[in-house]
Amino acid sequence: MHRTKSAALLALAAATAGCGIQSRVRQGQVQNTIDQAPNRAFYVEAIGIGASDPALKTDTQRKALSRDAAIVKAQYELLSMVKGVELEGGVTVDRAIEKDSSLEARLKETIRGAEILKSEFTSDNGCVVTMRLPKNRLEKMMGVRFR
Repeated sequence: MHRTKSAALLALAAATAGCGIQSRVRQGQVQNTIDQAPNRAFYVEAIGIGASDPALKTDTQRKALSRDAAIVKAQYELLSMVKGVELEGGVTVDRAIEKDSSLEARLKETIRGAEILKSEFTSDNGCVVTMRLPKNRLEKMMGVRFR
């Protein structure tokens, strides 16, 4: 029995090993085409691209500010995507917010807690951030059920 569990875990690990987060930066540049599948089975995923003032004194400052900008942009993208998701009963999250103002506050709080999966820096110190939000956590925090 122990061997069966170990074999199953090894098979699962091997199957998921190649499922890394897609790189959005190649040879120091943001790709010209960014393919996304934002609405996945268990997550909503977004990317944000940020830049900083090139006049800042150090690479660290430029990278820190561009990453912060990318995070804010990815959070905005997540909010936009989630507002369009349909809830049980056929109403969108955006419509539900119109009826319950506290729902928007809970939504924004949940999005601020989204997982940052990857931060990639470009050769000019820009940043591309990939974030995701588990749908079950989103449903729980908002007190809703997605369709």
